[in-house]
Amino acid sequence: MTTLLMVEHLKKKFGALVATDDVSLSLNPGECHAVIGPNGAGKTTLIHQLSGKLTPDSGRIIFNGADVTSVPPHIRAHAGLMRSFQITSLIPGFTVLENAALAAQARAGSSFRFFRPAARDQAVNVAALEALDAVGLADRAAAMASELSHGEKRALELAVALAGRPKALLLDEPMAGMGREESRALTEVLVDLRHSLPILLVEHDMEAVFALADRISVLVYGRIVASGTPDQIRADPVVRDAYLGDEADAAVL
Repeated sequence: MTTLLMVEHLKKKFGALVATDDVSLSLNPGECHAVIGPNGAGKTTLIHQLSGKLTPDSGRIIFNGADVTSVPPHIRAHAGLMRSFQITSLIPGFTVLENAALAAQARAGSSFRFFRPAARDQAVNVAALEALDAVGLADRAAAMASELSHGEKRALELAVALAGRPKALLLDEPMAGMGREESRALTEVLVDLRHSLPILLVEHDMEAVFALADRISVLVYGRIVASGTPDQIRADPVVRDAYLGDEADAAVL
């Protein structure tokens, strides 16, 4: 199996604060690799480095065989490494379809001078509708993004990423702010996607993590303290004491 994303000895400091401390991990085709850990562990800083928003102080990021450590975010996205954010980053005054169509338009290399006509381009339109259908929002295509519920907005953000035809997804707390039923609905969408689209998942919802992950890495104070299958992470006494606690018993595969 060829590794799609390889992170080697990544380090990032902000003054005296070590945000990522010699982090190494990988993502393989057809895999969901979850990164968990307490608040302040460095998870979002790690995602920022993988997506190109931050440049590591040292270490390497290899994606699809190419060194992208210093490559800007839009080039990584065009190469197929797409991400979502903790906070929704949609255009509220555009329709659901138009939000997805902009991502499809960008992937096709079209100009951004004409935002509104994006969803009228047939190829762009098809890609956008396919992405909306994948997340269960095809019937909401004509709705304004501002009219969506919080859970629907998170699903639309995922559709925007999918419309860019990614080779891998970086998901930064996609369940953030969701109720239990919304979280379960989005988890079901990701379950359907995970075998065809590799996912690196940062998430606090342990029910979602244990439902989705093939591998889990635990990040504490910027350093990976454990990595393994869900069963191995459940059983690790250090992880249970430091982070999971009773959630390991409550979460289901």
